[in-house]
Amino acid sequence: QVQLVESGGGLVQAGGSLRLSCAATGLTSLRYTMGWFRQAPGKEREFVAAIAWSRASTYYADSVKGRFTISRDNAKNTVNLQMNSLKPEDTAIYYCAATSNLMHLDRQFTYNYWGQGTQVTVSS
Repeated sequence: QVQLVESGGGLVQAGGSLRLSCAATGLTSLRYTMGWFRQAPGKEREFVAAIAWSRASTYYADSVKGRFTISRDNAKNTVNLQMNSLKPEDTAIYYCAATSNLMHLDRQFTYNYWGQGTQVTVSS
């Protein structure tokens, strides 16, 4: 049974940093692309970042490019999201996701597995 568990969320002031982690268990192969999505109150879930299993390719939403960095440790089956220069508009529940697909990585339907989410709140 695949399980993705996020951690590291919390409350931070604008301009601050947080580091989210996602621990994956039950994946039968390391060849999964891992992604982060977020959902703010009253809004649809949106893509944040993704990283290929080889770590050679990373993808970011324009809104976080240059501020967020996604990384993964295949030996530990974890994926991290370092978030710097946080803004109030980054406030959302952040979800970790995994997919065996290689295309449309910014789309929710691509992902096979999802975590329960972790709350990030950025105060102004």
